[in-house]
Amino acid sequence: MDTEQQVLGLLDELLGLNGRSAGFTRDTPLLGALPELDSMGVVALLGGLEERFGLVVADDDIEGATFATVGTLTDFVAARLGSVAA
Repeated sequence: MDTEQQVLGLLDELLGLNGRSAGFTRDTPLLGALPELDSMGVVALLGGLEERFGLVVADDDIEGATFATVGTLTDFVAARLGSVAA
């Protein structure tokens, strides 16, 4: 399963989207567009990303732009995975 599919699955699971993420693309807006992705949703999502991917996300690494779209979130995770593997 690729990173984007894992991110979509996590979004669906943690935000209770009931399968809606299956229709999302890289350009699907998240923050500000999904009512489920409020401040608590962001916290839950960060925790889920850390757990699922074995990442540690520092507070300084968190920007609203990271959660703008499925693509920006996936790219964030992929970049962190690359730095972990390096």
